[in-house]
Amino acid sequence: MDKDEIGAALIGSGLVTEQDIDSATERQAETGESLIDALVDDSVLDEVSLVRAMADYMGLEYVNLVDAVIDPAAVALVPDSIARRATVIPIGFDGEDLVLAMADPANVLVIDDVRALTGRKVIVRVATRSDIQAAHGWHQREETEDFDIAELVPGGADLEDLGAIEAAVEEAPVVKLVSTLITRAVNERASDIHVEPGAKDLRIRFRIDGVLHEVMTTPRSVSNAVVSRLKIMGDLDIAERRVPQDGRISVRVSGRSVDLRVATLPGIYGEKVVLRILDKEDSVLNLPDLGFLPHSLEPFERSFRRSHGLILVTGPTGSGKTTTLYAALEQLNSAEKNIITVEDPVEYRLAGVNQVQVNRKAGMHFATALKSILRSDPDIILIGEVRDVETAKIAVESALTGHLVLSTLHTNDAASSVGRLIDMGVEPFLVASALDSVLAQRLARKLCDRCKAPQDVPQEVAKDIGIGPYYGRAAIFGPTGCSMCSGTGYSGRIAINEVMVVTEEIQHMAVDHRRSDEIKAKAIEQGMVTLRADGMEKVKLGLTSLEEVLRVVA
Repeated sequence: MDKDEIGAALIGSGLVTEQDIDSATERQAETGESLIDALVDDSVLDEVSLVRAMADYMGLEYVNLVDAVIDPAAVALVPDSIARRATVIPIGFDGEDLVLAMADPANVLVIDDVRALTGRKVIVRVATRSDIQAAHGWHQREETEDFDIAELVPGGADLEDLGAIEAAVEEAPVVKLVSTLITRAVNERASDIHVEPGAKDLRIRFRIDGVLHEVMTTPRSVSNAVVSRLKIMGDLDIAERRVPQDGRISVRVSGRSVDLRVATLPGIYGEKVVLRILDKEDSVLNLPDLGFLPHSLEPFERSFRRSHGLILVTGPTGSGKTTTLYAALEQLNSAEKNIITVEDPVEYRLAGVNQVQVNRKAGMHFATALKSILRSDPDIILIGEVRDVETAKIAVESALTGHLVLSTLHTNDAASSVGRLIDMGVEPFLVASALDSVLAQRLARKLCDRCKAPQDVPQEVAKDIGIGPYYGRAAIFGPTGCSMCSGTGYSGRIAINEVMVVTEEIQHMAVDHRRSDEIKAKAIEQGMVTLRADGMEKVKLGLTSLEEVLRVVA
């Protein structure tokens, strides 16, 4: 069944128009994705409806993998790398035949490959691409949970002798455990892996969507072997346990290239290790995908489209500041612009952008790099973070001399950035002249589209947050929990923003050393939507929950 037949089937079902198919075909030619994926990307119809229609036309059965019971014995018949690449997953048996869920059942070559690989007749079922990808991650979790920890250390003896540790580290069970943990973390979209020795056990936690989840505890006897394995992978000294160490690991997971930043911290029960996952093949999202609504997107875009000025993104660590700046850079990136970044570390790779890595051991600090960058004829400069007065002054001076400068700062809201720069030692009149806009940001967990459900809220709360009655009641969406979101009710994160444009009135207030709360009041008067108000708007739209907004916005 080729794409013309699929298009005809979907038009015949009444789900899409001929114009929808033409538009999706154009996108397909540009991106190389399937027609179904192109239609989903164009927001013509939801993925489930499109896939169901295609299955009906082809006379195949649609399977909802959220509720399906997947047989591990079937999954084991097809190597994970092949199944992920082809977007298929074996889900069970029908007698001697293998039941295979596919996102593209028209791909007969994949069916032939699976038949040849397994030596079994293949029965095709149709599932959505997102369900199949999530099912692979769920199966990986089950593999880790079933891992036999007892075989890691013969006799369960605690390893303290350095020679014994070095021998155990090279043993297959330890290598397999560490590899499985990293693979599972990447597949579950974790941003960090925490390996924490305790008095009686070794605890493993993943940070997923900004929240830590315990995924495994193992006997304390394996602690030194696991930690040492990670240190060897990061090219660290396993004999040195008294001081913190930093390193880097590069691995391939499911065909993707992934970097891990390794940080060790000595504790009373041994060394804690934190691995920050940096997926080098993660694509930079556009601003609407990050959660920007028009009231924030329009003023922010106006600012970074200017030829000069200082734009700051503020918020706590892990609030997506760098991701937002790179989404802006992606829109500015062109052959006519010389864009240079200085970062610690470089988290995203952008073609056509000159990226500089800070190296403190070699004396390459932000301020040092910036002085050299200014001699390289830049149009746009991205500074990873304004950390000291020297960097702040160079950033401000660069903005005043015709450069567009983007950077991050740690403040609680947009208005506080003005006072923060002045407190760092930048003259108020320079801050007022250079600063064009400030974006404050938080990340809230996004409700799982599969299982979110309407949720009543008390009328007094509804009135306070501006939610109107729905059939006599105030209703919003809340988390439920399903297998696709690991029972949390959330999947992914969304940005909550406030954008303060530095108007002439705010410039005067900065020069007069006015308090941040006064500046904030003036910005609201001039149309700024606060973090809380933006978050509540996303609650009304069903993107996140009320509890989540209240958690991240004080």
